[in-house]
Amino acid sequence: EKARLVESARLAEQAERYDDMVENMKKVLSACIDFPYSSYERNLLSVAFKNVVGARRSSWRVISSIKQKEEEEKKVKLSEAYLTRIANEIEEICIDVVNLIDTSLLCRDDLDVESKTFYMKMKGDYYRYVAEVSPQDSKSGFADKANKAYDEAYTLCKAEMPASHPIRLGLALNYSVFYYEILAECSAARTIAQKAFDDAIQSIDELPPNTYKDSTLIMQLLRDNITLWSSDMEDDDDDSAQ
Repeated sequence: EKARLVESARLAEQAERYDDMVENMKKVLSACIDFPYSSYERNLLSVAFKNVVGARRSSWRVISSIKQKEEEEKKVKLSEAYLTRIANEIEEICIDVVNLIDTSLLCRDDLDVESKTFYMKMKGDYYRYVAEVSPQDSKSGFADKANKAYDEAYTLCKAEMPASHPIRLGLALNYSVFYYEILAECSAARTIAQKAFDDAIQSIDELPPNTYKDSTLIMQLLRDNITLWSSDMEDDDDDSAQ
């Protein structure tokens, strides 16, 4: 039964029917709680939810951009109503992910450090997605939850995983983006990214061949962000001087 559900999820992914993929992977968790949960199945679950919520995040950004350009009051209100609808869908999906992680994954006795870090990172990511689209009065609450999840995951992986491990690097990337985009703390974001990049460089030669490509790709993204954020900070310094 587990193999059938996993194969159904894989087929749904190939057909780009991500809502079906989510439902199949949720059934895997609920029906097979006593079986080991492999890294392949873990990645299927992550891909499923990432695409389901990713489509709505993209829609939210498009409508938000349109709203900013509108001048007619009726059109602005229509855009605002649509943004609220999409934001509610994003929140519902993200809270569903977090609850699933808490009740079906982080509670497992067979979790290794890699899996625990992965799921804590997912919690941080999905709380961040809600914070992105939330009104100011509720944004800080979701931001605090995201920060807590990221911090716990980062503390754990720094103690137990090599600096060049792709999961640790991916966490550092997303944590730094959280600081930049949600908390608007450019300096802290750059510090997290720079430290992760520098630490990884020192152990890059120790990477096994099967993770080398993933790690170096994330390191490139970290370096791109470091360059961008350094430029932003220089621009801010120039503005202050003027």
